[in-house]
Amino acid sequence: MSKHNGRPSPETAHANSQQQPHQQNKYQNKHQHPHPQGWHRDPFQSHGPVTHDAKGFDLAAAALAEMHEAGFQPEFAPGVAPQVIAIAQKFTQPLAEDGVEDLRALGWSSIDNDTSRDLDQIEVAERVAGGIKLRVAIGDVVAAVAIDTPIDAHAKAQTQTIYTAVKNFPMLPTELSTGLTSLNENADRRALMMTFTVGPNGEMSDEQVSMALVRNRAQLAYSRVGPWLEKTAAGAVDNDVMSLRSDSAREHDETQLDSGTLPENWLVDQLKLQDEAAQALHAARVKNGALEFHKSEADPVVVDGRVIDVTEAVQNRAMNLIEDLMVAANGVMARALRKGGRSGLQRVVVVPKRWDRIVALAKDRGYDLPVNPDSHALNDVLTDIRAKDPDHYPDVAVTVIKLMGPGEYLLMKPDDDPTGHFGLAARDYTHSTAPNRRFPDMVTQRVLHAMKQNKPAPYSDTDLAAIAIHCNEADKALRKIERDMQKRVAAVAMASRVGQVFPAVITGASDKGVYARVIQPPFEGRVVQGGDGLDVGDKVNVKLIHTDPERAFIDFAYVGKRQLPGVKSAS
Repeated sequence: MSKHNGRPSPETAHANSQQQPHQQNKYQNKHQHPHPQGWHRDPFQSHGPVTHDAKGFDLAAAALAEMHEAGFQPEFAPGVAPQVIAIAQKFTQPLAEDGVEDLRALGWSSIDNDTSRDLDQIEVAERVAGGIKLRVAIGDVVAAVAIDTPIDAHAKAQTQTIYTAVKNFPMLPTELSTGLTSLNENADRRALMMTFTVGPNGEMSDEQVSMALVRNRAQLAYSRVGPWLEKTAAGAVDNDVMSLRSDSAREHDETQLDSGTLPENWLVDQLKLQDEAAQALHAARVKNGALEFHKSEADPVVVDGRVIDVTEAVQNRAMNLIEDLMVAANGVMARALRKGGRSGLQRVVVVPKRWDRIVALAKDRGYDLPVNPDSHALNDVLTDIRAKDPDHYPDVAVTVIKLMGPGEYLLMKPDDDPTGHFGLAARDYTHSTAPNRRFPDMVTQRVLHAMKQNKPAPYSDTDLAAIAIHCNEADKALRKIERDMQKRVAAVAMASRVGQVFPAVITGASDKGVYARVIQPPFEGRVVQGGDGLDVGDKVNVKLIHTDPERAFIDFAYVGKRQLPGVKSAS
């Protein structure tokens, strides 16, 4: 699962969630492990052990076994520890060197999960002639981690931090990802910075990529900033910014923010400016054909170390703000590399391979989509369905997400016509905003550093193509691990509800089996009785007949089709 941790990743909606055949039992309870309370929580936050009732099934041990079974080695090699010590000695106090602008006095802030400690990006906005000037600073990870060193080798092999329901596996040592390379509150850090101006209609201009020395003045949480933005947009006045800080920030026990020489209410003004810019960017993206998925994700409820239920976590306005700013920043980076004549990695989602099925599903609800893939038309349908039938919108969103297919990495040569990202309506797009948890972002940073210093490319085109292939293959395997762990936690949580009937949507149908996703509470399983003839997108009722966390089994019996509500044609 992407680190949506609350952290929006624009590709979350396009990840391939097709289920796989059941696995053989290969887990035994050996130890109890700390767990994070949520699918995407901070990989470094410890809680009590999670078990499966009297059986004592160890979910954390299952997660580790899944990693090993898939060929990953999440344990860091012996050479990593001395490298961390050397990095700590060298990078204790970053300095504003030549070519590195000192911007520590600005009103930078971060928005992330309540428990997140690996902070990749911070933002600051300024109203200027022509619009709002945005600066997005990204932790300069590769300034600390040299290429082909033990830490780099581990990151390259694993490709990303993997977030499971109960145990997470960081790509980088926590001394870096939550310390020296994390943009922590009140800490001075080196950063790569994407700067751009957002006009009233969402158009972007004055794009630059540079180096900066920055200081995060406020570590905020999605869960608090989202509702605050909604109230503020509705006209409410709330200047209690301390209440917006994350749980991780509150551990420092500060009673006020280190605002330096910033004016009173600077953070209130900052968040309003950033939200205004994000709203304009989002409207422009939608106008250009970006798809709007109002996503929700599963969140386990843990009481006294036991998973007792699965609830729904819904994306909010603060998550959307960061997503829109990161999409913009990644576009700036991609165009900078292209203009600089440098090859890199592009992140793409090609046109849906099963567009014909999306057309048929829209037709069932009274909408006509064109024969050829058209993101504008699809987004109009999604928006209309969400407005007219919000109760069944999740069915539609889940189905389209499954049919979209996964995002993938490709070699990006400077003279190539960009492949583009169908879901984001972005032609130039790379990954650069999460170097603490994604290896392709480290690759992008190295290419940028070499370009800025007029040095030879750190990777050949052949190297980049091989990295893209490896990251795509690893992403597929890691998504399967995350799905299986979601199912294990859901199997624990839903064991007491065997025999109940749930409304669901079919999310996978092949010779490997038929799979369904229950809408509320959100969990997935296999239709083992009566599933013949069902296809992706069918709205059904299913009975939960069996759960087995050891084998990641959640089994359904097909009960019958659900009646579609009457929806008038979009025309």
